[in-house]
Amino acid sequence: MTTVTPDSETSPGAPAKPPPSIEADPRNPLHNAFWRRDRRVVDADLVEVCSRPLTFYPGFEFTGDLESVETPGAWFITKHATVMEVSRNPQIYSSSSGITINDFPPEFNEYFNSIIAMDDPRHARLRKLVSAGFTPRMLARLEDSVQDQARLIVDGVCEKGECDFVTEVAARLPLRIVCDLMGIPASEHDFVFDQSNVILGAADNEYVPEFGDFVTAILTAGEALSNLMDEVAESKVGVDTGDLTSVLVNAEVDGERLTRAELASFFILLVVAGNETTRNAISWGLVYLTDNPEQRRIWADDFEGTAHSAVEEIVRIASPVTYMRRTVLSDTELEGQKIEEGDMVVMNYLCANRDETVFDDPLAFNVRRNPNPHVGYGGPGPHFCLGAHLARREIKVMFQEIFERIGDIRATGEPDPLSSAFIHGIKHLPAEFTPSKPVGTSA
Repeated sequence: MTTVTPDSETSPGAPAKPPPSIEADPRNPLHNAFWRRDRRVVDADLVEVCSRPLTFYPGFEFTGDLESVETPGAWFITKHATVMEVSRNPQIYSSSSGITINDFPPEFNEYFNSIIAMDDPRHARLRKLVSAGFTPRMLARLEDSVQDQARLIVDGVCEKGECDFVTEVAARLPLRIVCDLMGIPASEHDFVFDQSNVILGAADNEYVPEFGDFVTAILTAGEALSNLMDEVAESKVGVDTGDLTSVLVNAEVDGERLTRAELASFFILLVVAGNETTRNAISWGLVYLTDNPEQRRIWADDFEGTAHSAVEEIVRIASPVTYMRRTVLSDTELEGQKIEEGDMVVMNYLCANRDETVFDDPLAFNVRRNPNPHVGYGGPGPHFCLGAHLARREIKVMFQEIFERIGDIRATGEPDPLSSAFIHGIKHLPAEFTPSKPVGTSA
């Protein structure tokens, strides 16, 4: 066994797990402090982290208003094969106790207990109901919307010659698509954007300035989004408006319907998973294309022929969701290490997607990488990302519009990282390009 403590070096064969740490430790990849450093420092440290055998990292102890939040620590999985094993065995590795390393108080379940944090049979029941809205007809409708929205987004910046690529480009497409998917009025888009930032950026001072009150901030944002979904859902009862909310409100599978609470928590999941992760994939995409101009030329010279592999490579190397946590239901063994019932294991997708036994030269950005069996949408099993097809479409269409309209765009500064161990996020990214006219504007 390998155990890492905040006050000692790596100690193979240590007899017991260390106690939680109150102080943030930048050497501990469960801490936000590890991830908010310069990306090259993070990448270098990850190489060392991934070289260790299966390691237990300590969690944190919160005080004052945050005493109800527990973070006891977790086994940190970095190997691709082990992520696959855990993903395929939900009967041993449970999602129902939470998907992050924090054990939040029960009131969180009202807003954040969607299908992603459930086990079968309840998970299977809800996923079946939700899947009724992800039909080929619905996805075809959304594909047209993706193209239209990408064009409008580039129209909004193309004359300026510079932009914050995250807030003005990358964040706008998935937000608009999720809101369009659920029938959320355009007047509410900024509100949804702000609340999703709070939920996933609660430990980041930009989104929640008072760190000590982040639990209240998350609950307040969850309640606000839930109330919005209730209002929208009420207007869809008995009406077919062609959006996912009207489908889900009126859908019945095997005699069951989604409750209002289930619909609201699913909306929050879509806002968080469908918005934040795709926005970060697009943002990291520009970073890697700027860093690797030869790869950019390969894609630009044959956009359609290279698009599939390029998008998969962006998702692999960016890994927008850094990890998912599972809780062990019975004593088991991973990589020769005994894991006890009740222990947390963390499947670190970013590390697994850089596993040298699976990916040649894993730190290299290669738009023609093949094969590319990444786990950027999760591993195989019941929790594989329901929106993976839509996410791929959004990334491809956004870069197609960029290449055609502002093709020389490049990042002009370092990405401003989100303070999060859960989401591999970028808050801001300055970019420059040669100005052009919006579509439809005469020269």
